[in-house]
Amino acid sequence: MSSDTLTKRPVAPPGEADAQPRIVPVRRTGQWTAAVLVVLLLAMAVNSVARNKAFQWDVVADYFATTAVLRGLGLTLWLTAVVMVLGFVLGTLLALARLSSNPVLTRVSWGYVWFFRSTPILVQLLFWFNIGALYPRLGLGIPFGPEFLTVRTVNLLGPITVAIIGLTLHEAAYAAEVVRGGLLSVDRGQIEAAQSLGLGRWRRLRRIVLPQAMRSIVPPAGNMLIGTLKGTSIVSVIAVEDLLYSVQLVYHRTYQVIPLLLVATIWYIVVTSVLSVGQHYVERHYARGTERS
Repeated sequence: MSSDTLTKRPVAPPGEADAQPRIVPVRRTGQWTAAVLVVLLLAMAVNSVARNKAFQWDVVADYFATTAVLRGLGLTLWLTAVVMVLGFVLGTLLALARLSSNPVLTRVSWGYVWFFRSTPILVQLLFWFNIGALYPRLGLGIPFGPEFLTVRTVNLLGPITVAIIGLTLHEAAYAAEVVRGGLLSVDRGQIEAAQSLGLGRWRRLRRIVLPQAMRSIVPPAGNMLIGTLKGTSIVSVIAVEDLLYSVQLVYHRTYQVIPLLLVATIWYIVVTSVLSVGQHYVERHYARGTERS
């Protein structure tokens, strides 16, 4: 058999040599079926809630913007802002202590985070609310010496003060880990470059490290803010008149439990939605100059 016979290839019929292969789109039957089922179930749920008279939507509309509810909402927002500011200030100090070369500061910071993350926030609040049983009086004076000023604990620590102390100490433990993670995300070369320029430690932290760390700090900090807003509802157990406690006072009087709980729920959804939008723009601000896929 000759070599020409071995290398001979079949010749395509006339007209088919230039024909392009036909592109067949992928059929995503399973995805579309799942999407239709989800939309159908969602429509059924919305229809059930909207047409169920037991929700008493007219009562929800009547109490949605009452003075008592708005006062409780204002206290909730104020408490959230105070706790987040104080919590991150204390958390930043704890994070810096954890990253320091001082073994005492490192271990104390680790112990603080370990303790407050290991105990439920409700237990912490109840403990601070009953602190007067352990320390009836608080004094100011020379350590292990005479006291110049004493005050009764029950007169110093009211429900709102107890709520601020308990929530702040709890949030600071989580804020410390968020800040520490953000600081560790900064490339070591950036710090070494700043050291080579002769920048001091605090200036390096303020001008080099923190601006870059904010890209990693802002997303979990935004989640903490939303979690703190919802978590403030727990202060109702110590009679702080936040949003939840305010609607509880109303339904204890009117016995309209479901519609009043819906009032609180809708307000929480509205505020958290606004905070989520703000978080998006803050994240986009600190993400400038970085490539994202």
